[in-house]
Amino acid sequence: MELTVVMPCLNEAETVEVCVRKALACMEEHGIEGEVLIADNGSTDGSQQLARDAGARVVHVDEKGYGNALMGGIRAARGKYVIMGDADDSYDFTSLLPFVEQLRDGADLVMGNRFKGGIAPGAMPPLHRYLGNPVLSFIGRLFFPSAIGDFHCGLRGFRRDSILRLQLQTGGMEFASEMVVRSTLSGLDVREVPTTLSPDGRSRPPHLRSWRDGWRHLRFLLLYSPKWLFFYPGVFLMALGLVAGTALTFGPVEIGELAFDVDTLVGSSALVVIGFQAALFALFTKVYAAEEGFLPESPRIRKIIDIVTLEKGLVVGGLLALAGLVGLVMSLVHWQVRSFGALDPRESLRMVVPAATALVMSFQTIFASLFISILGIRRTKESSIDVAAKAAEEAAEAVSLEDSKR
Repeated sequence: MELTVVMPCLNEAETVEVCVRKALACMEEHGIEGEVLIADNGSTDGSQQLARDAGARVVHVDEKGYGNALMGGIRAARGKYVIMGDADDSYDFTSLLPFVEQLRDGADLVMGNRFKGGIAPGAMPPLHRYLGNPVLSFIGRLFFPSAIGDFHCGLRGFRRDSILRLQLQTGGMEFASEMVVRSTLSGLDVREVPTTLSPDGRSRPPHLRSWRDGWRHLRFLLLYSPKWLFFYPGVFLMALGLVAGTALTFGPVEIGELAFDVDTLVGSSALVVIGFQAALFALFTKVYAAEEGFLPESPRIRKIIDIVTLEKGLVVGGLLALAGLVGLVMSLVHWQVRSFGALDPRESLRMVVPAATALVMSFQTIFASLFISILGIRRTKESSIDVAAKAAEEAAEAVSLEDSKR
């Protein structure tokens, strides 16, 4: 079978029948061997029987959520290709051919673009059309090397085997973003075709909740991009703290009517420590995600791990600790010169704060080196080929043993 059209369904009695009939008519018109599969997520309004009567196959998905329903449908699909779309009659299931043609041409994922194809009046709330979708799609293109203009279009086609290999994890509305991001990071052939969006045919409100689901999409994009969540902010804070701290170590700094002194020096120290920790978190996240298969392994990160060995981390941490101890000794000498009496904070803190910062960063470096070494320990993982080969060897041994007994 070439194509399965998967529609997630939760109480879509008003529209599911017309969607199924449109999709089947489109496949019949263009000679596409296929089926329509309804991934029912617990409907109580008779949607299942209406879909069957219209010619669809229905599978039940117990785990609630848009992503869970779709993954249940994708796993149950019989077609080489899958086109997914909502069962609310907002997407044009009579125009599936452009998706199929791109898939036949070798694409792994074909996204619809509603902004290029046309959005009918009333089909998309202004909040989604002018803020939510454009902003989240822009962030997706910024964070990841993707050219997709409409990250959240619900009508999209893909090779079933390609998407199953990604082992998508999210169960809610953010599933739409995960599919695009994981496909892009894995180097799949991702393309885009124009599609249209019409007002849905339901009399009830949609399942989508603008702010909640928008935040879930944004959260996913951030968590899958450690560079933008941790590394870039961390480097910025650390650089700002180092520049300001270095200038203030030698004395007060005046800019116009503003005067910056040791209190700002303490704040600069905090920026350095926070920024350094954030940058380390980016590295931790990248290593962990690659080892667990959430993100593809990065040759750059692997090279960093090979360079930043435990021994080198201990040496760098030790040097920072030594610099911090030297600074503390200098502050004690300064105190001794004052006969261990009262000190002027504007003088003493210029030695104590950099020394304390170096000591904190030394321990951060040592602990980070230990943690990265633990994350870098590779487990032996058998591939499917290894498992098959092992099974074949065992079967051959069993046959040989049986023959020898005869």
